[in-house]
Amino acid sequence: MANEVIKAIQTRRAVFQASFTQEEVSKEDILTILEAANAAPTHKRTQPWRFVIYRQEGLQRLGAELSRIYKTVTPAEKYLEKTELSMGEKATLSNVAIALVVNYTGELPEWEELAATSCAIENMWLAAHSLGLGGYWASPGLINHLGGFLNLEENQKCIGLFYLGHHQSEVREPVRTPIADKIRWEE
Repeated sequence: MANEVIKAIQTRRAVFQASFTQEEVSKEDILTILEAANAAPTHKRTQPWRFVIYRQEGLQRLGAELSRIYKTVTPAEKYLEKTELSMGEKATLSNVAIALVVNYTGELPEWEELAATSCAIENMWLAAHSLGLGGYWASPGLINHLGGFLNLEENQKCIGLFYLGHHQSEVREPVRTPIADKIRWEE
């Protein structure tokens, strides 16, 4: 039997809003999850990850902003009212939404700061899973227009939203091709 860390890595899955319950995610659990994110590896200790947490009325504001952005940036020939409504609804069907932000320091190549932030997000995901919470990292094109709403600085960029909640989803097997197809030994 694999150790608990490996087991968590292998059983963690994306859990979407359709499986979320109405049960509130406590601030303590959110902070536990973000402390795990804060333990991610980071070159030169730049710690480039930043998070904006939306709960309760904040989720309503986020949903309204996502709908507004969709309506504003979508060409008339591609606009669908149904999509506008669903963009806003996604946020409000979650108990928590966390804006995922990279704070580019200029000390390192941007890809390193992005990689460190991605590691922090995986730590969040694993911590949420270990607490029995579900979630997923969404990266719709609308995030490229959230800078003003999130009050981001010029060197910061939103790379997604992490939707989080208690859930009632079943454990699913991973859909992965064998690792043997992805490696080459040089001995």
